[in-house]
Amino acid sequence: QVQVVESGGGLVQTGGSLRLSCAASGRSSSMYTLGWFRQAPGKDRQFVAAINWNGRNTYYGDSVKGRFTISRDTTKIAVYLPMNSLKPDDTGVYYCAADLVWGPAPTQADLYAYWGQGTQVTVSS
Repeated sequence: QVQVVESGGGLVQTGGSLRLSCAASGRSSSMYTLGWFRQAPGKDRQFVAAINWNGRNTYYGDSVKGRFTISRDTTKIAVYLPMNSLKPDDTGVYYCAADLVWGPAPTQADLYAYWGQGTQVTVSS
């Protein structure tokens, strides 16, 4: 079993910042690609950012480029997502995902088998 746990969500005003964290444990692998996705009410799950196993390759959704920065602790299976200049459109449940992803850019949700329960991010206008 692999457990994925997110933390760091909350309520913030437009222009504010939050930092999400995620850690995978159990029968997990240091080779996992780690990604963040979000889902707003009534909308499909959307890719936010991802980072490969050694931290050398990062990927971002167009709507968050320049505002969010993904990083990971390679000594453990943990990923961080500082989010700056937050907008109301960033509101949603943020999910962390983990899996071995080789080849395609890790921007599709179906590439990940392991998911956290999600953490709510609300940006007020």
